[in-house]
Amino acid sequence: MKKFVVFFVIFVFIAMAGPVQADHRRTPVVKAVETVSPSVVNITVIKKNAPGVRSPFGDPFFDQFFKDFSGQQPRQSQSLGSGVIIDGAKALVLTNAHVIASGGEITVRLKDGREFVADLVGSDPDFDLAVLKLKKASDLPQVVLGDSNDIYIGETVIAIGNPFGFSHTVTTGVVSAVNRPMKTNNGAYGSFIQTDAAINPGNSGGPLLNINGKLIGINTAIHARAEGIGFAIPVNKAKFVVDELLNTGHVAPIWIGVFGQDVDQATARHFRLKNLKGFLVSEVYSETPAAKVGIMVGDVILAINGRGIANKDDYLIQLFGVTKSEALTMIYVRDGKRRKINLKPQVVDREMALTLVRTRWGFELADSRNGNGAEVTVIVPGSPAARLGLQAGDIIHQIGSRRLSSGLDLINAFLRNRLQKTVLMRVQRGRGLYYVRLTL
Repeated sequence: MKKFVVFFVIFVFIAMAGPVQADHRRTPVVKAVETVSPSVVNITVIKKNAPGVRSPFGDPFFDQFFKDFSGQQPRQSQSLGSGVIIDGAKALVLTNAHVIASGGEITVRLKDGREFVADLVGSDPDFDLAVLKLKKASDLPQVVLGDSNDIYIGETVIAIGNPFGFSHTVTTGVVSAVNRPMKTNNGAYGSFIQTDAAINPGNSGGPLLNINGKLIGINTAIHARAEGIGFAIPVNKAKFVVDELLNTGHVAPIWIGVFGQDVDQATARHFRLKNLKGFLVSEVYSETPAAKVGIMVGDVILAINGRGIANKDDYLIQLFGVTKSEALTMIYVRDGKRRKINLKPQVVDREMALTLVRTRWGFELADSRNGNGAEVTVIVPGSPAARLGLQAGDIIHQIGSRRLSSGLDLINAFLRNRLQKTVLMRVQRGRGLYYVRLTL
């Protein structure tokens, strides 16, 4: 009887050991992946190109004939990326702007095999975020939004995406840094989450999750010259951007109402500064946020939202990562004393931008007749534009790295280049296209 009891106890222990061990293997990472994977999507953008076959005569009529005769269809290019469903009831997907930037038909595939055509709700290249809406979709899962202000350096994070077309690939790592300033190849500015979780082409737009399976970032960039360094847009930033994209289709450009420059040795001595770091305010425009909180010429801005400002480029990069709904906390020096203020940025509309372009650069612009670029209508005598030799009727196609196709492009182009001493522009006069430098 005793032997039977012993054997029975051993049998029960062995029978229970398997399930217990299996449960131990279902770590928080496994549970998070199981929960979130259904809401991670594969995004394909297909764009038709020129016909794949051309006739030897170089004539469009014969090109069409050869295409029909050969049975070949126009070539198609496609881009692959990732995204995540942030609102299942409204069928909304969040992804990177550069994933869908090429244009074309957008197709979204879920893990369960369902495919939907998607409409672009709104996109902003400066934040590298876009919102899609799936057509005729129902019963969709969605990710739970987390808090990117509550992140620990070193905590475990999970990336899910479609690198190189391999659907729903999972990688893990840790948070290497937060509030990492940078400018990506896709034009995005701001403070990013840095991680060593493997993020490869195709991961763009996919979610970065914490150990609880909550969305804390949107994967967006890889450092081109190093392995194990990836970046994600903080989800709290994405919340502001999504709100604007849903309401207007774009993110409103902002500023606080000042112009300024780097600190040099002479100004550092004059304003009794300990070093050359900071952004020296040289002009304050009335009725702007800076004027209303008392910022004055000669103040040196040292930090915005806890991040140090080394020079004017740092200052611009910090502001490019801010939306109209966010509050700014600024540290500045006046008369050798550090001061702190809080303010909200101001939206720069088209009228204000045109006024600033006239005042600072010396010309007026209007949309061109064919919708491509902006036409110079007025040159202010004695201005930088007059000294350069610009003329009324010239078409400006590009300012800095920003091509002009709308009023919003002009605003962003001016804001990006407003503190530069020289501005590179691409100008058309008659049939000629020229690159010229506007010296301020």
